[in-house]
Amino acid sequence: MLTFLGFLMIVVFMYLIMSNRMNALHALILIPAVFALFAGFTDVGDMIIGGAETVASTAIMVTFAILYFGTLIDAGMFDPLVNKVVKISKGDPLKITVGTAILSLLVGLDGDGTITYLIVVTAFLPLYERLGMNKLILACLPAMSMGIMNVLPWGGPTARIMSVFNYEAMTVLAPLIPSIIAAALYVVGLGVFFGLRERKRLGIQKISVDHEVEDEMAATVTESAESLKRPKLFWFNLFVTILLVVGLLTAVLPLPALFMLGYVIVTIVNYPNLSDQKARIEAHAGNVLTVVSLIFAGGAFAGILEGTGMVDAMATSIVKVIPDFLAPQLPLIVGLTSMPFTFFMANDPYYFGIVPILAEAASQVGIDKLEIAQASLLGQPLHLLSPLVGSVYVLIGLVGVSFRDHIKFSTKYAAGSALVMIVVGIITGALSI
Repeated sequence: MLTFLGFLMIVVFMYLIMSNRMNALHALILIPAVFALFAGFTDVGDMIIGGAETVASTAIMVTFAILYFGTLIDAGMFDPLVNKVVKISKGDPLKITVGTAILSLLVGLDGDGTITYLIVVTAFLPLYERLGMNKLILACLPAMSMGIMNVLPWGGPTARIMSVFNYEAMTVLAPLIPSIIAAALYVVGLGVFFGLRERKRLGIQKISVDHEVEDEMAATVTESAESLKRPKLFWFNLFVTILLVVGLLTAVLPLPALFMLGYVIVTIVNYPNLSDQKARIEAHAGNVLTVVSLIFAGGAFAGILEGTGMVDAMATSIVKVIPDFLAPQLPLIVGLTSMPFTFFMANDPYYFGIVPILAEAASQVGIDKLEIAQASLLGQPLHLLSPLVGSVYVLIGLVGVSFRDHIKFSTKYAAGSALVMIVVGIITGALSI
């Protein structure tokens, strides 16, 4: 009975999300609660609270990561980098495409696709149009970069994994760092490939970009946004960010504590006025509330799934139908299938509905749940092309290309990026086969 109700709950949940009949936040809380009550469980409230408590540290980390990077973007920490890359690129298509890839990867560290697309496309679109370069490249490279950076702990998928399984950030991330680095090099390699092809087609043109590009960029910056810039504090902000990354890699403090301290420091230094500090919090409150509420809702979903025993019942039934010879290959299977799964469905039904079942099934054949959780993240490069991802419409709108052309051009390269991550994961032992 629990197996049937569990699978039915997942189907109903996915249908309501995919058909836009209910938003993810409401579905994550209401659907499992209704099914749990129908199954005869009366302690649904305790399950919800218990699940929410397990994701508290993740919610704290994501809250202050968004505020930290949002504050640095407001302060203009990335502006000198943008200007330098644009000026170095000039009229060489190869430099422009490599610059596009590098800037996308660096700006994408904040995990926000919309902000990354705004910064990168605004910086490079005048150059692509001036030289007659293929604008689909300008859509492809940032999307590939975000597909990689989305795996970082403050990205949506990893935050969901952390909330479902109650893992610490570095527990999930550390074994995947070689895969992330390899995929980043792949994106830079794509930039070289595209650049050489465009250089052969167009040649190297002598243009003066300083005024043309700066004028077009300035037109997109409002007077209010310009007043937030703190160019004199660039090196201080960079130093604090480097310290934070070092602290993250060395685990000197828990990640939530690092982002809390980092956010407070950069905010006080960049915006000492209390009203400015309040304004910066209000400016990013929408992003914080959207993501964090989903994390707590996901914790509630997982709490009910675990508390009712549905996940165990479903996993047992899956194990029974998996051929013995395929059972040891579950991490690889999950890694490969995460590409179509995360393309054709939103992150919420996949990470909250399907991955926990696969992980429980794997644990029953002796495979660590962590491997399944990590493998499920490796299809993200393809997910960022999905029509279910809102930021993709920002990207194609800014670049001025059709969704159809973007998908047709970028899908094979996104699949290549995901495969690179999977292969490196196997080589380094993050995924067992």
